Amino acid sequence: MDKEIIKKIDLLKDKYDAIGQDLETHLDGLLHSKPMRYWDFIQTDALLNLQVQRTTHPDEMVFLMYHQINELLFKMILWEMKQVSHHKNLTAAFFTSRLGRISRYFDMLSTSFDVMGEGMEVAQYMKFRDTLTPASGFQSAQYRMIEICSTDLINLIDFRFRSTIDRDTPFEHAFEHMYWQAAGKDHKTGKKAYFLEEFEKKYKDELIRLMQEYNEINLYDKYKSLPKKVKEDINLKNAMRHYDYTVNISWVMHHYDAACKYLLSEGENTEATGGSEWQKYMLPRYQKRIFFPELWSEEELENWGITNLTSYKILI
Repeated sequence: MDKEIIKKIDLLKDKYDAIGQDLETHLDGLLHSKPMRYWDFIQTDALLNLQVQRTTHPDEMVFLMYHQINELLFKMILWEMKQVSHHKNLTAAFFTSRLGRISRYFDMLSTSFDVMGEGMEVAQYMKFRDTLTPASGFQSAQYRMIEICSTDLINLIDFRFRSTIDRDTPFEHAFEHMYWQAAGKDHKTGKKAYFLEEFEKKYKDELIRLMQEYNEINLYDKYKSLPKKVKEDINLKNAMRHYDYTVNISWVMHHYDAACKYLLSEGENTEATGGSEWQKYMLPRYQKRIFFPELWSEEELENWGITNLTSYKILI
């Protein structure tokens, strides 16, 4: 028998001995197993049967699949974030590489809005959207998770309440003052909209647990905990700035522009399907969502989202 094969068998025996398993049993199982096929690994049949239309309008399928793709990309982003936040010996190179991956996913999300902006008929959208009410893109729990894993909670608090909240504030109280809460509350009575109530019934406990878990290991905290020399790594700082800008200005504005094409087609007072004041909720200049404020100049912070920068300054 080939020496390399004998060597691999010995390594397999060591592997299974270490977990109290019998190698021969596993080899017998291998004899009866099917070879891996693409459609089995990808679960193609299951994936392609997740699209269930609620109307007869063809472009609803575009809208549906586009948002499912977004959720898959959000899951990829959270997967990369977990690697950084739970890394025990974080280096600038590892941090930078994972931020690069995350930013590429968000770059895809930003440029993909043409799929909706140019890929659906306005007339069709304005009809099938009524069938989707009160569902709202606001209800993407994974996007809220990405925000929580990115930065200190204070940077996600409604700008009007930040001075009243600190690290000693109960997580549930902080949750009630997250910036996106304003999109689902009557600003006079404080009553929550139905779509916000339903979102919280399903995800509130999970999001609060995540807030607790990432309170001191979110991306911003991981950066601040690095040795000064590592924090000054220019590639890392540029990667963090790119991520911050891509998520909180570029992606948001692409989303806003796509929404404008459809929601303003019948007048300026058209509501989003969930009923939110979508223009004030989406535009970055209103809430100034910034993940890593330490890495931006006072001028950049002051003008965040106002000038809608087509690019930002690369640090050298």
